[in-house]
Amino acid sequence: MLLKWKTIEPGIWTKAASYQLRLVLSLFSRLVCCPCSGRQAERSQFSIRRMMNATTTSVTNRRSFLRDGAVLGAAACALSTRAFGFAGKPQLRLGVASYSFHKFDRAHVIEFMKQLRTPYLNAKDVNDHLPSTSPEATDAAVAAYKAAGLQLTSAGVIYFAKADEADVKQKFDYVKRAGLSLIVGSPTHEALPIVERFVKQYEMRIAIHNHGPEDKEWPSPLDILKVIEPMDKRIGLCIDVGHTARSGTDPVEAIHKAGPRLYDLHMKDLADMKVKESQVAVGEGKMPVKAIFEALNSIGYKGFVDLEYEIHDDDPLPGMMTSFAYMRKVLGEMGYQD
Repeated sequence: MLLKWKTIEPGIWTKAASYQLRLVLSLFSRLVCCPCSGRQAERSQFSIRRMMNATTTSVTNRRSFLRDGAVLGAAACALSTRAFGFAGKPQLRLGVASYSFHKFDRAHVIEFMKQLRTPYLNAKDVNDHLPSTSPEATDAAVAAYKAAGLQLTSAGVIYFAKADEADVKQKFDYVKRAGLSLIVGSPTHEALPIVERFVKQYEMRIAIHNHGPEDKEWPSPLDILKVIEPMDKRIGLCIDVGHTARSGTDPVEAIHKAGPRLYDLHMKDLADMKVKESQVAVGEGKMPVKAIFEALNSIGYKGFVDLEYEIHDDDPLPGMMTSFAYMRKVLGEMGYQD
């Protein structure tokens, strides 16, 4: 039902053309009348009415029609794509912290990831997951994951135990060689200023990981936030929800307070929110998983939810599969996808 400009005399709409255009715009107005912001709806409906009214009167030239058409197109693009039936569900990406497989080599990690049906891996220099022993070893690991269709999302946890510039540089070089821009790390307070310099120099982000009451540096995400608040914005957090709960901090509250400084999240569940050794498969403990997902969505989180399963290390896969099934069930019930 496309109109050909040559069928319309300049400045005058034929009766047939007017009827055709009004019909097209009427159908289109119904299509785009969908849930969206009030201002967007008003603008789009105004543009549609304006063009429909134009078909009943003389139009001075094609340029004015094209201008109105552009307005209509822009308004339509601003509308929710749900009106057209192809909008994707809200998404939280589920991944794995490779430390969960610390007793297994890289080949097993790749096979386990396939069984878990996720490509996202936070890789640690443990076993041969993402070795830092030599550039060649790092390259080989990266190539193996790429060939298997996996995506490395970050490296770590990497510890910066001393305020030593050469040590910090070596670790940043390692992450850069792996093609990554995010470090999940744990620097000491003394090393943090040096780490910040390398964050700026290498244009990388670092997500400082809290480790609960036993951690003398960063027990809670709130302890991290107090220190990093005035520092470079690329220094942020990796909230470990289990360690966070054990430190007496509500993980949901921590997520809201972290806001845009939250760059990664390690997921686990506890039967007793104060006891490290009470870890269970996600969904079998007391962790408020749904509330955590809701909090992540509310802050516009763009990172990954990495399962860090630290029990049954000789046979972690069954518990991890149970955890993924539960998280996917919760996401599905929320109208999300992973």
